[in-house]
Amino acid sequence: MAASATVSQLSHLRNLRVPRHGVVTLYGYGISVNVDRGHLVVKDGIGGERSEGRFARVGHGLRRLVVIGSDGFVSLGALRWLADQDAAFVMLERDGSVLATTGPVRPSDSRLRRAQSLAGQSRAALQITRDLIAKKLTGQERVANDFLRDPHAARIIASARNALGY
Repeated sequence: MAASATVSQLSHLRNLRVPRHGVVTLYGYGISVNVDRGHLVVKDGIGGERSEGRFARVGHGLRRLVVIGSDGFVSLGALRWLADQDAAFVMLERDGSVLATTGPVRPSDSRLRRAQSLAGQSRAALQITRDLIAKKLTGQERVANDFLRDPHAARIIASARNALGY
């Protein structure tokens, strides 16, 4: 008997969830996040286009799990697994509004908080702001040139960056 041409014969072998910069994003219907034999197991997708990922406790590279949608389940064991790994969990509605978040809890460094609060009153704040804006403009210039193929827009962005002295 021949296998059906419409059903993937390898669907149970797909592990399409590889953290990109430490982030895994799940979306679709029937999202599932649970723990099986010490591995975090995530499933998502729409209809027949489903994917699954398994993450061991060691070497997973996961820093943040983002769930977009509210159809499915997340087990308490999965939240504990993420907490044990110092990984954050974020649940967003499809319009981008935040439904739930968790994150690693670390001791607070009072010296850092004090320096951050005083930074706005120093020259350092202005320099940090200029550096961030210059990096953002450099990235936008690259996008305008490389992806949008719009050299006119890239020149306008470059002139704005040059006005900052960069």
